[in-house]
Amino acid sequence: MPALWMVILASSHIVLVADHVPVLNIDPSCHAAAATIIANRNEDSCKRDEHDARAKLEQEWGQFTPAERTHCVSLSTLGGSPSYVELLTCLEMAKAVAKLPAASKQPETIKKP
Repeated sequence: MPALWMVILASSHIVLVADHVPVLNIDPSCHAAAATIIANRNEDSCKRDEHDARAKLEQEWGQFTPAERTHCVSLSTLGGSPSYVELLTCLEMAKAVAKLPAASKQPETIKKP
């Protein structure tokens, strides 16, 4: 019986972790931004943007569905350096798409001449 409680407690902890904004390493992304030649864009401004995006995610995380969160976290960490700005953008777009009428979500068919 004690083993069962350990499994229940461990699984509930996993769910709680999934309900929080993930911890991303923004340093590589912001270091790369500093290497580009963009006016008013340096490592400090990048980190400020990333911290602002994380703060907004902390406030709005519960407004997104688990499916949206899972999908966007995987996209924002796939390949290049992870980014809270990209994660927030993905989630906002997913939320907007979910509000569209069903007819507008269907792909248009191409009419052949």
